This record gives sequence, C-alpha cells and structure tokens, in this order.
Amino acid sequence: MEQYEGRRGRADRDARTVEIGYALFSAAFGAAVVFGAVAGPALLFDLPRVVRAVLLPTGLVLAPVLFVARVVHVLVRFRQGGQPSQPGRTRPDS
Repeated sequence: MEQYEGRRGRADRDARTVEIGYALFSAAFGAAVVFGAVAGPALLFDLPRVVRAVLLPTGLVLAPVLFVARVVHVLVRFRQGGQPSQPGRTRPDS
C-alpha cells in the first residue's frame, strides 16, 4: 500500500521529475548543437581528409562530454536549492 505523502511530498517528487527531464532534454539539445557545429562541416562539405579526420572525432568526443556536464550542472544546481518560487519574496512566511 502506498503511503500518503501529502501535497509537499508529491510536489517535491514532481519537481525532481521535471528537473530531470529538463536536464536530459537541454543536454541532448546542447550536445546535438555542438556535434552539428563541429562535425557538421565534415559531413556536409568535401573537406580534406586531415580536416575531416580531426572534426569528426572531436565532435564525437565533445558531444557526450557536454551532455554529461550539462546534466550534472542542472541537477547539482537543483539540489542546492536555486531561486525562491516567487522572485522578490525570500522570507519563508511570504
């Protein structure tokens, strides 16, 4: 039987779920943009072999590194507490 967590427990769980989704989506988007910017010219244009040999592996390395860095950054920032839910109101009773 599932134990009742109340509104705050469910809201916290929902906030974590949304933040994880945001972290994954923004990281995937950023990694795709970086890969496209770095390796894209090698795939689209007839570049010299040396340039192509540098751009493709660089894009393949940078994209996953950026993905992991972005996910970690977003989730650590979320765990540290971020901003108040209503900007300008910092007291707990407001």
